[in-house]
Amino acid sequence: MELKLMMEKLGASQTHLGLKNMIKEVDEDFDGKLSFREFLLIFRKAAAGELQEDSGLHALARLSEIDVSTEGVKGAKSFFEAKVQAINEASRFEEEIKAEQEEKKKQAEEMKQRKAAFKELQSAFKQ
Repeated sequence: MELKLMMEKLGASQTHLGLKNMIKEVDEDFDGKLSFREFLLIFRKAAAGELQEDSGLHALARLSEIDVSTEGVKGAKSFFEAKVQAINEASRFEEEIKAEQEEKKKQAEEMKQRKAAFKELQSAFKQ
């Protein structure tokens, strides 16, 4: 699930089968999960040219790499700071949506309670 979310945030969404194939390609201990070492292996294989061009792992490596020799350390720093900022903005946006949804639920519950109270008062007058 974490890999799926990461790929979506990077703008390279994958299907469930695509994700399983990505994991299988670097899963050295055959546990069906990516350890940190196996995650780093993705980038090692990408640098060595061992990943298929159309694989999700190649897309992942391509989306999250920077050549420090051409960009310099400050360029790499800017690249990663921009990535972190983009993730934080997406997270903040998600929090705003959740807050709006909670507010709507709260308003709906209050409306339901007011209707119930009104019906109770209305029934008192009918008797």
